[in-house]
Amino acid sequence: MPTAYRTLLVDAFTDDPLSGNPAGVVPDAGDLTDEQMQSIARELGASETAFVRPSEEALHRVRYFSPSREVDLCGHATVAAFSLLAREDRIGPGSHEVATNVGTVDVEIESGTEAEDEDDSDDPEAESPEKSITVWLTGREPTVETVDLDYGRVGEALGIDPAALEDVGADLAPAVASTGLPWLCLPVNFLEHLGSASPDDDRIAALADEYDAAGVYVFTFDTLDADSTLHARAFAPGLGIPEDPVTGTAAGACAAYLRSVEAFDDPAAYDDLRFEQGHFVDRPGLVRARCSADAVAVGGTATVALDGTLSVPDHEEDDILVA
Repeated sequence: MPTAYRTLLVDAFTDDPLSGNPAGVVPDAGDLTDEQMQSIARELGASETAFVRPSEEALHRVRYFSPSREVDLCGHATVAAFSLLAREDRIGPGSHEVATNVGTVDVEIESGTEAEDEDDSDDPEAESPEKSITVWLTGREPTVETVDLDYGRVGEALGIDPAALEDVGADLAPAVASTGLPWLCLPVNFLEHLGSASPDDDRIAALADEYDAAGVYVFTFDTLDADSTLHARAFAPGLGIPEDPVTGTAAGACAAYLRSVEAFDDPAAYDDLRFEQGHFVDRPGLVRARCSADAVAVGGTATVALDGTLSVPDHEEDDILVA
């Protein structure tokens, strides 16, 4: 008999449903097998689904699956899962250790209440303000390694004029950076070039694979919002994700990269980085990052878009057909 599991779609790095990056969340996934988790992730179709499980070494064990494979760490799915747990009082404010495939990471919950409208402050029938939850994920110790690229080849892969890459690359060399999941971080000069990119999935997958990266994170300091640090797009076809709307692990990697190459003269700039992403796939979102020499935290809010149950067939050990 199939078993019903509560399953949600939670939009991360946004306060508005149907924007940001949707993540599947299964908050009570302790009984699921690897095959069942992969099937659920494939059924939901989100770029990643977080499966929250019991742990003997940390508060929770979380595993992440894309529709096609397991992923070691995922920023937006972490924000989605722990925003849900905090909103339902299953986890309290403060720092918590969470076990993942890359080891134990720190998840911090910042909880408050949204400000009430001043006109309703004395109204006894006014609705109570909702919780304001920000989830911060501190990944593994950051690593950054600059690389030499053939800009002609990269331009063909991304569908971007190579001159737009070489222009800024003369001052900021591209690099593979990681806080748990490696990304090839690649600056481009202007937003118009980033927005008009026409990526070739096969070429991007080959490029990322060559540098042992999950994907390519292309960014520009030419932003839509004056308060934003940069605008980015993330391509990870090798993970089954042609373009990820808003990407926590890539933002963390890029924050480490910016600090490593001393992109900003003021050290205080790394205390509050704001990365906008998702606008070119009609799912705008914002990732915040704070970066020191040995740690990077990425943070954001999330909102539930869909809450229901999924019927999962029992796992059969001998259900493989043999010709």
